[in-house]
Amino acid sequence: MELSVLLLLALITGLLILLAKGHPKAHGHLPPGPRPLPFFGNLLQMDRRGLLKSFLRLRDKYGDVFTLYLGPRPVVILCGTEAIREALVDQAEAFSGRGKIAVVDQVFQGYGVVFANGERWKALRRFSLATMRDFGMGKRSVEERIQEEAQCLVEELQKSQGALQDPTLIFHSITANIICSIVFGRRFAYRDPDFLKLLDMFYQSFTLISSFSSQVFELYSDFLKYFPGTHRQIYRNMQEVKDFIDHSVEKHRETLDPNAPRDFIDTYLLRMDKEKSDPNSEFHHQNLINTVLSLFFAGTETTSTTLRYGFLLMLKYPHITEKVHKEIDQVIGSHRPPALDDRAKMPYTEAVIHEIQRFGDLIPMGVPHVVIKDTKFRGYIIPKDTEVYPILNSALFDSRYFDTPDTFNPNHFLDANGAVKKNEAFIPFSLGKRICLGEGIARAELFLFFTTILQNFSVASPVAPEDIDLTPRECGVGKLPPVYQIRFLSR
Repeated sequence: MELSVLLLLALITGLLILLAKGHPKAHGHLPPGPRPLPFFGNLLQMDRRGLLKSFLRLRDKYGDVFTLYLGPRPVVILCGTEAIREALVDQAEAFSGRGKIAVVDQVFQGYGVVFANGERWKALRRFSLATMRDFGMGKRSVEERIQEEAQCLVEELQKSQGALQDPTLIFHSITANIICSIVFGRRFAYRDPDFLKLLDMFYQSFTLISSFSSQVFELYSDFLKYFPGTHRQIYRNMQEVKDFIDHSVEKHRETLDPNAPRDFIDTYLLRMDKEKSDPNSEFHHQNLINTVLSLFFAGTETTSTTLRYGFLLMLKYPHITEKVHKEIDQVIGSHRPPALDDRAKMPYTEAVIHEIQRFGDLIPMGVPHVVIKDTKFRGYIIPKDTEVYPILNSALFDSRYFDTPDTFNPNHFLDANGAVKKNEAFIPFSLGKRICLGEGIARAELFLFFTTILQNFSVASPVAPEDIDLTPRECGVGKLPPVYQIRFLSR
């Protein structure tokens, strides 16, 4: 399908190529890279296995900082821990713009906290951080909400009585319920049909966004958007979720008590009302819907996918699972739920969770940035509005920081005394001003869900550990683990 589309593209644009003079002109003084063709850019240098493989192969030739033309547009690629830190931390403001992901651009159109830029982004990020910190109401803490959800999960898994199951849905449900409790002020029953439909649309959309066809679309979106493809299915799915959010917002309006905001939506509506006379206010309906969609989607997919990878790795390496069980038994025991305070006393479990995040490599190419002004970087001039890809995979698998980067090894995060050690290359949430908004919640979820499950269950697979395949199902914007079956057996 992708090949036929590209052939059609070649035929239609052939005349343009023949008439084109020279090569795409680089403004400023961009880092070196392979010579592009007019319109097609560096298509000939692309690896059939996808963008990430292409970037890593070209790094071997051009170094940690190079320019690649994705179709007609130049993109600066940053590889390695040092280059990414120099850009996103040392020159945080210059690199603080958000680039586009072509297959979801029509969904967000620059609105909402994740894909906004300029003053819109600053206003929405400040509001979102403050509101998510206290949920706009100062009631139950994040920890209490996660602990309650974890106990609901234990009850659900006990019902399965050790039957084989695909853990995708249950991990989606628990992570979605945390963000739902923050944003919508409620959790959903695991078998609620509307909830299940939303979760299925999220899962299918994240799979499509990470597919090879979406990577082809990234190169030629201005042309391919007029044809059928994954971008249209993603748009339909996300519009349906937006309708759900819109309906929820209307219900919130009808029952809003200005003196007792219940959740993120209530708090936002109060801010909208406060600024309704300001024509330049960013607190309007479109930003609300797209911010809630961003939080809902990112808050569900990222942590649930990490947990799926985590338990696949526990099946693959039972000796590591056994050590985690032992530490849980020693520190927590079986008579109380895990708490965040336990983290400091559980270095091995913490190291395992860090290694799951590193090895899982959830967003391998990072989310695109743009420079907000002409920017000097390592002797080059990157022109304003140029896209920049910080390749997080190249840090998480950096052999200068990890002894065995291609191996799942919790010792990457343990010192000689068995204590957790910091590693500068561990940047699964990215860095700088665009660092993941939900990092704190995600870290709390991973620890509490992971330890609560292993406190109550041992895990088993119908496949022998040595035969378990860790090859990702998709590797594009996101890296998705393969589908697998697991038994949760009461301890």
